[in-house]
Amino acid sequence: MLRRVRGILLPHRHDHASSVDGALESDARGVRALKASLLALGATAIAQGVIVVFTNSVALLSDTLHNAADALTALPIWLAFSLAARPASRRFPYGYGRAEDLAGLVVLLFIAGSALFALRESVLRLMSPAPVSYLAAVAAAGVIGFAGNEAVARYRIRVGSEIGSAALVADGLHARADGFTSLGVVAGAAGVALGFPIADPLAGLVIAVLTALVLRDAARNVLLRILDAVDPAIVDEAREVLDESDGVERVGAVRVRWIGHRLHAEAEVTVDESLSVGAAHAVAENARHRLLHEVPHLASAIIHADPCGHGGRDPHATLAHHAGSR
Repeated sequence: MLRRVRGILLPHRHDHASSVDGALESDARGVRALKASLLALGATAIAQGVIVVFTNSVALLSDTLHNAADALTALPIWLAFSLAARPASRRFPYGYGRAEDLAGLVVLLFIAGSALFALRESVLRLMSPAPVSYLAAVAAAGVIGFAGNEAVARYRIRVGSEIGSAALVADGLHARADGFTSLGVVAGAAGVALGFPIADPLAGLVIAVLTALVLRDAARNVLLRILDAVDPAIVDEAREVLDESDGVERVGAVRVRWIGHRLHAEAEVTVDESLSVGAAHAVAENARHRLLHEVPHLASAIIHADPCGHGGRDPHATLAHHAGSR
């Protein structure tokens, strides 16, 4: 499965220039996704806002503001993508990819704000009931909201997953949460039509709970990324690629981390100690080339070649007293 996905996402690349081209293309795809979702959700929010004015539905008001907020979350991620495109500098030697993690935190704040606002407005409406007019229009607005959000969610999540952007995936989950809130608007309108006026604010409460559940999942993804967590399968795949590389006798430590939506790896391999420096370097370069070629989203790799001490000699013995030196 991994190889199939790898073949779809990463066609053959043979040098650093093509790797950079792929990274720039992923940035461009991310920006296109943000532009499209900003326009789609902005139009959805405007259409719903017009209906809110005439219906007095608190559930629809919450949903409209959610959609407007969700559209605006595209802006910090767009800014993060723009920063990530800047070249590395002496102060930021790894580039600006971490800006995406900060953007992910902003998205989480938007999701949390949506949940709290829905809770507040729904409780206030329960305490001070008010009639809802034009129920068919309210239900239609809910359907519009669901369709718009789900389309944007699918697009953001797909592009975010393909380019490795946790922030864009989190933003897609936010859009999906707002799609569920729109279904809550439809349910609330149906309840009011059946003679239960509190169905509208109760739908708002359900909206708050659903949004909180999505917040939990989105927060997990973003916070794990900030803590340098990676899918263990990625490390296993990198280790397998190294182990199959010509001249590699043993694979030591393998470390992989995300910086933005690109992976960076460090690995230790053991080569025959009788090789010349040039030959050992060639083994390491071949292993690095294979990693860049076969591991999706990998932008760089540092390979350290250790001599194989066939007599049992530890090449790192002089550093043994430095904890974590290897």
